[in-house]
Parts: sequence; structure tokens; C-alpha cells
Amino acid sequence: MAIKLSPGKAAGLKAVSNDKGVIAAVAMDQRGLLKNMLVKELGVAEPPAEMMSQFKQLVAKTLTREASSILLDIEYGLEATKAINGKGLLLAYEHAGYSPDKPERLPSLFEGWSALRIKEAGANAVKILVYYSPFEKQWVNDRKKAWVERVGAECKAVDIPLFLEFLGYDVDGVGEASVEYARKKPEIVLRSMEEFSKERYGADVLKVEIPIQMAYVEGTKAFKGTGLHTRAEAAEMVRAAAALSEKPIVYLSAGVSSEVFVETLEFAAECGVEFHGVLAGRATWQAGVPIFVEKGAAALEEWLNTQGLKNVQEINNVLNFAHPWYEARSMRA
Repeated sequence: MAIKLSPGKAAGLKAVSNDKGVIAAVAMDQRGLLKNMLVKELGVAEPPAEMMSQFKQLVAKTLTREASSILLDIEYGLEATKAINGKGLLLAYEHAGYSPDKPERLPSLFEGWSALRIKEAGANAVKILVYYSPFEKQWVNDRKKAWVERVGAECKAVDIPLFLEFLGYDVDGVGEASVEYARKKPEIVLRSMEEFSKERYGADVLKVEIPIQMAYVEGTKAFKGTGLHTRAEAAEMVRAAAALSEKPIVYLSAGVSSEVFVETLEFAAECGVEFHGVLAGRATWQAGVPIFVEKGAAALEEWLNTQGLKNVQEINNVLNFAHPWYEARSMRA
């Protein structure tokens, strides 16, 4: 069913897209994960907040030269929003991370903020992340669904686009890096796509995982020796997931290397999937973290201006196969 976008939502989606209507965005809203990366390199319990903020500023001012927009966070990324080369801005509304002693990974919003305040801060769109598994307990998923519904209604009320990111996770205690989880991932992603495509959630764009892990797909460059899927089987799963939503979809990099993410996007294009861009995170900047710690800001900036920009450009090359967001099935008259 075609959706007539309100003026604010249409303007926001246009602002975060390139001149072809494709969302070619960099994601730099990581907080807990970036902290852990810095902790590992520094050998300390907690990195300085100023270090978190500076890293984000350097990434933002450099990589937005080749991106259509950037996703930043309220906690450490507000200073970085001041130098993004005139590109679009998405701000993450959720509080980062989850407590290891609370395996249900219940979401919460960043205190002291609202969709209206995010809009007033100059954002063109709001992003929220919810960890979701159809294998989780019903009361947990009911709370998560209601949480998304509330944010969707809030964004509708202030007329700003909502990018909804949902990440699968393991509920059995074996971890997302296990082969057991890789077997379940296709069903987790497909059922999540089906659920959060519903209009009740108010999402305008879905930020999604590809439903397979390329390391387990035979015949890929990323293949590590344990085959769970043939290329043909993997292609069918990728097509099936994308077919479950009429909304614009953008792929996330899910922590893989730049090379693996590029191969993933090429595979999606080969499958004939109509996707509408990316929100590319660690794949573009993660190799710069040890350089930043060991050699300082100037060295990181040099790396970002060479390898970092190259990573973004290689992703952009694959986006020649992406479709404008306004050509998604939900947008067609």
C-alpha cells in the first residue's frame, strides 16, 4: 500500500540521501562498543569522554565528504554534528548498550531528550535500535514492541522520519559468534522484518541485517570453511527477507570488515534485492581506532583521509545498484 509522506518526513529523507535518492550514510553512533575498542587499546578501565568525542569529530568531518549523511549520538556526538560538510544528520535516540546481567536487552531512551529536541538539535531523522529475537519470552517482546510504537508515534507527532534498527541476538547462551546462532539467524531476521514492517510501529526506513553470515556461505571470499548455506540458498534467504517489507531498507555493516561488507552488498545486488542504501558503521572506521590510540589525532585524520575515505568510496561504488528510497513499494502510487 502506498504511503503519502508528510512534508517533514519527506524533507528529512531527502536531506539524508544523495542526489540519486540513495541513503549513503556513515554510522558513528557507537558508544559502548567504541568504549570497549578504546579500552582494549589503552589498557584502562574507562576511556576519557573527550577521547570518545574527538574520535567522532574526526570521523564525522572526514568521512561525510563522501557520504550523504551521518548517524551520530547525543551522548558523545553532538560536537561532531557541527562539522559534517553540509550533509544530512541522523541522531540516535536510544540509550546505548545493555546490562550483561539483564539478558533480555530491554531498550530505553536517552534521558532528557525527545523527538522534538532531536529535531531542534538539527537532525533530519531519528534512529532507534531495538534488540529483538522471535525466540525471546513474550513479555519481553511485548515491552519492546510497545516501546517502538511509542517512539513511532512521537516522531509522527513532530513530523520527523524514523529509522528503525533491529538487531537479532542469541537467547540460548551460545553467543552471536557461534555457528548455532548463524543457523538461526535467517529465521530471526525474516521474522523481525515481518514484524517491524507493520504500520503500527511508524518506521519510515528499516535499518537491517542481511539474514545470513557471509563467513558461512560457500563460494564467498568471506567463507571460513564451515558451510551452512550454498550461494543459491543464501540468495533465496536474502531475497525472502527483503520481500517481507515494502518500506525502504538500508543495510548495516554489523561489525564486519570493509571488504566483507562490500562483498555483502555486491551479493545483495546480485540477488536482485531492491535496497535503498546503507548505514555503514565499523566497516568504514574501525581500523582507525588503534592508530588513534597509538599515534594520536593527526595520524587518525591522515588514515581517515586515505583508507577511511577509500572504504566509503568502495561502498558508494556498490550503491550504484541501490534504489532511491522513494521507489520503495510503500512509496509507489
